[in-house]
Amino acid sequence: MCPSSTLTLMSTRLLSFLTSIEHALSQDTGTAPVVKWSSQRSVNFKDGLARVILTPPADAADPSAGGSVLLYSFLLSDGSLTLKAVLSWDRSPVTVRVSLHAKPTVDWKAEARQIAATWLAGPPAAATIEAGPSASQGSAHPLKSATG
Repeated sequence: MCPSSTLTLMSTRLLSFLTSIEHALSQDTGTAPVVKWSSQRSVNFKDGLARVILTPPADAADPSAGGSVLLYSFLLSDGSLTLKAVLSWDRSPVTVRVSLHAKPTVDWKAEARQIAATWLAGPPAAATIEAGPSASQGSAHPLKSATG
């Protein structure tokens, strides 16, 4: 794969995955009231970075609650695409890291929904957590098993 097509593939996956996470954050899951998050995104395609900063509306139950999702897109030595997501919350030193490897069986929208659900659940009580392989590579719910 030539470098320009690799960059295009990485850029497309990065931006579409960030959009899927934002969309999943605003969907009604039936388990909690829908919050209309204010989001501010920044993307650096050259470095394979994207971040969305999430702020709840002023009339939210906890208007100081918020945080961010940082995505990092890179190629492994074998040429396969990998996305790493780092979830963080305001007023919490805890982060959750999730690695997703591009494989034909990955359901990117399901992975985005799982990341959004993990972020909406708030920071886990434990220290920094590194989630294992994506749902398409092993456990049916790797984030659930990593965060409880």
